[in-house]
Amino acid sequence: MLKVLLLFLLLIAGIVLGPMLAGHQGYVLIQTDNYNIETSVTGLVIMLVLLMLVLFAVEWLLRKVFRTGARTHGWFVGRKRTRARKQTRQALLKLAEGDYQQVEKLMAKNADHAEQPLVNYLLAAEAAQQRGDEMRANQHLERAAELADNDQIPVDITRVRLQLARNEDHAARHGVDKLLDIAPRHPEVLRLAEQAYIRTGAWNALLDILPSMAKAGVADDAHREALQEQAWLGLINQAMAEQGSEGLNNWWKNQPRKTRQQTLLQVAMAKRLIECNDHTSAEKIILAGLKRQYDDRLVTLMPQLKSGDPSVLEKALRQQIKLQGDRPLLWRTLGQLLMQHAEWQEASLAFRAALKQRPDAEDYALLADTLDRLKEPAEAATMRREGLLLSVNPSDKPNS
Repeated sequence: MLKVLLLFLLLIAGIVLGPMLAGHQGYVLIQTDNYNIETSVTGLVIMLVLLMLVLFAVEWLLRKVFRTGARTHGWFVGRKRTRARKQTRQALLKLAEGDYQQVEKLMAKNADHAEQPLVNYLLAAEAAQQRGDEMRANQHLERAAELADNDQIPVDITRVRLQLARNEDHAARHGVDKLLDIAPRHPEVLRLAEQAYIRTGAWNALLDILPSMAKAGVADDAHREALQEQAWLGLINQAMAEQGSEGLNNWWKNQPRKTRQQTLLQVAMAKRLIECNDHTSAEKIILAGLKRQYDDRLVTLMPQLKSGDPSVLEKALRQQIKLQGDRPLLWRTLGQLLMQHAEWQEASLAFRAALKQRPDAEDYALLADTLDRLKEPAEAATMRREGLLLSVNPSDKPNS
């Protein structure tokens, strides 16, 4: 608009000043090495005006051409974006159907023109992995890494997920270690870390992330408790595999009191110490556990012990019977310990006490064995018959 106004003013000036300068035009001389250009002032003004008109016309033409090109380019780009948006919607539907080949094809096609190209390439990588094409999955992942710039967390998460799918467990563990340094409370990172640590037996690392899982709301309390128990059992097995009973005892001593008071761990430790033929340490753990809190699992391990002083175990069982009442398991276990030391009469009384609480085929068989030792074959045969009938038809109670 300013240019048009300037041109208009020049024309007005020419119309007004032209007649006034008539006869007084003077001249203009432009001299070069080979040419002399001579013209009047009026002629020069006219030529300048014409030159400006030509320049304005050229500028208008160029603007028109470039504007048309931009519109054409914008039309093509918009068309590709529309197509990419449509293909992304189709890919999500195919994902729900489990058609991973079509998911990859639709996600990757025109992905650069999608609303979120990074997401398209990541989903295409996972779809390619689902159908077993690792090379294509890596290609999509590399393209996603190029688009991610400084925000590589989504790419690294997808990479770890693909590594777990390929059973590249140690590579996945290395990947989650790096991710946890960057995003220690990212829910998906914690879920992937759980898988990687379990697969690689990184039990201490698994225990370390449990507080972060709780703060991030990953899984419920029961699941996290189960993970904690699994990690503890894994550490116990590692200690046993590396150093036997000595390794077990050293690991146990290094645990805090709260951990050593876990009944599950007490049972696991006692079992493995018995396997290592360290009955003394196993007995200490069992008796300490029962003193603090009664648990059937600890009691069932007592007959497996080779105690140097059987009276200690028998005394502990009788004390538990006083505290817990006439539990069949306590009487049966007492009877088994008494049998080991040939105290047949006392053992028979213990099995009778157990059977008084409820009929049980195993207790009948044990009682029959003690009666044989006591030279009472008739009653022993009766007990075996009652146990056999009970084992054949548990719903029928034997005759008293």
